[in-house]
Amino acid sequence: MREALRGLTTRGRSFLAAAAAALIASLILGERDLLRVAVLLAALPLLSAAYVGRTRYRLSCSRTLDPHRVQVGASARVILRLQNLSRLPTGTMLLEDRLPYALGSRPRLVLEKLGAHQASSVAYTVRADVRGRYEVGPLVVRLTDPFGLCELTRAFPSVDRLTVIPQVVPLPSVRLAGEFAGSGESRARSVAVHGEDDAATREYRYGDDLRRVHWRSTARTGELMVRREEQPWESRATVVLDTRSTAHRGEGPTASFEWAVSAAASVAVHLRHAGYKMRLVTDAGVDVDATEIDGDGPLLDQLADVRLAQRGDVGTLIERVRRRSDGGLIIGIFGLLSSAEAELLAGFRTNNATCVALFIDSSTWLNLPTAAREEADKAHGVASLALLRSGWRVVEVPHGAKLPALWPQAGRGSQGFAWRAASAESVAGGVR
Repeated sequence: MREALRGLTTRGRSFLAAAAAALIASLILGERDLLRVAVLLAALPLLSAAYVGRTRYRLSCSRTLDPHRVQVGASARVILRLQNLSRLPTGTMLLEDRLPYALGSRPRLVLEKLGAHQASSVAYTVRADVRGRYEVGPLVVRLTDPFGLCELTRAFPSVDRLTVIPQVVPLPSVRLAGEFAGSGESRARSVAVHGEDDAATREYRYGDDLRRVHWRSTARTGELMVRREEQPWESRATVVLDTRSTAHRGEGPTASFEWAVSAAASVAVHLRHAGYKMRLVTDAGVDVDATEIDGDGPLLDQLADVRLAQRGDVGTLIERVRRRSDGGLIIGIFGLLSSAEAELLAGFRTNNATCVALFIDSSTWLNLPTAAREEADKAHGVASLALLRSGWRVVEVPHGAKLPALWPQAGRGSQGFAWRAASAESVAGGVR
């Protein structure tokens, strides 16, 4: 009750002050009618406080996020459901759900009184333009009586988490040379060359199980032939994201780093849906094997949290990738590189891996003077040439470029990059 009395509004306190004045006047003037007025004025806020104080402890609240994971720029709907667990009706309730700044201003909603054991729902929409994980809640409920004489606040401790993942754009289907990796023989590949009978046979070796003898091939060749152990080739890909703070320019959702994160998410999802055994690596410590998880959600959740690394370096990135490198296809999404750093990236080309670089010219995210722009373009050209010499396929990414339009370039053969090497060579000559 004491807490309820502390919740009296200005109107409620005014009623008590008027009651005190009427009481004093009745004592001085000896008027009983003033005493009745004083009792009535005092009773109203006291009864309101008792009414609100009782109902405040008999409420339950649940919150639903639909969906709980959204892409940057998309909206999520938050549904609040409150139920009155007492036999007494509540007054009008003012609801305020606490939100982080990135999700916008705190919503303020009005819920009319709830009858005994009655429930009601209200909803609002949130939108985030910045990746991350955000807490929604706790909910603050302000309970008032019908006369507005008393107002009490209750905060429900429960919170929900909304995950804002990078934007994923659909990519066109492109044949990527070097996508297969693994040991053993591909049956489909053998059938295309030798035909069905000889698709999976080889010469007998001492110790082979005689039950694997292929008699038709033995009769044809005159030598004992056995069936090979079929070890199908696998489509493997590693997406490498450069998170060095020195490699990216710009701020907020339009920064070059956000383009890189969105590209990593789009490429990873595209390759995963294409049947690749996919792995995601950054120099900030993320190393996710997508073959060990169900769905794209956990993979995208990792990218929702990734941030620029102040002490990241190319050597660390190479070490992380090579720690479990199985060859196949490597898609690197890099920001600014020096020629020395670009040459170090030759270390990725192990186990006959095919390397494709989405090389972001982060300097184009800035408005530079003419001289500075020419110098930045030359430095970028030198790094691009170093990547080409290291055996990488290079796809240039200037500001404003759309990934779906660039993606087909990743599937071109090495001959298709000869003109780019010549162009980069001429730029490098200008630097010398």
